[in-house]
Amino acid sequence: MTILNRPLSWIAAGALAVISLPAMAVQPFKADYQASYMGMQANGVMTVASAGNNTWRYSLNVQNQLANLSQNTVFDEVNGRLRPLSSEDRSILLVKKRNVQATYDWDKKQATWKGDIKPDRAGPVALKAGDMDALLINLAIARDVVAGKPLTYRMVDEGRVKSMTYKVVGQEKVTVAGKSYDATKVSRVDGNKELIAWVVKEFPVPARLLQRDGGKDALDLTIKSFN
Repeated sequence: MTILNRPLSWIAAGALAVISLPAMAVQPFKADYQASYMGMQANGVMTVASAGNNTWRYSLNVQNQLANLSQNTVFDEVNGRLRPLSSEDRSILLVKKRNVQATYDWDKKQATWKGDIKPDRAGPVALKAGDMDALLINLAIARDVVAGKPLTYRMVDEGRVKSMTYKVVGQEKVTVAGKSYDATKVSRVDGNKELIAWVVKEFPVPARLLQRDGGKDALDLTIKSFN
């Protein structure tokens, strides 16, 4: 996985929250972000909206002059677990386009992928209770950061299964719309890539997300409005 192929996957797996404790009641929201991607200013939007039939659509989009990136996951909640049902990952980087769709079949307990993906990554991959895609892991992180639980998860995404562990690395102040908030700083490192998220309990989404690649800032999102 490279930043050019899946630039939102790190942010998706670290973005935090549309879930309240202890009832885990999903609520719709829209958060606008001031963003920087590939060294250029960008706009970011994160939303959760009803998809009907007790399902939800969770979306993350980042756009500037060089790129248009989006990830969308439809999910439900069963026995306290958030389950991906389908997802779509799209990117347009200059003249390069990519579109991958996923189906999570919980009756058959398998996930499959189609679109711009190699045949050996199309699945099927066996599903276990608690498995999530990159976007849904954010919800578990938000819940578990607040509860002080271990931040270890199993991601099933694009034909692979991967264990993901995040660590709380400190407490910091962050500023949103001119107001200062206390934030818990969470980090995950994988090779030369790192995702850092600043979790503010007053917001159901991250106040700031920073993706670093090879020690350099690659994607930086800071919330500027929320409703």
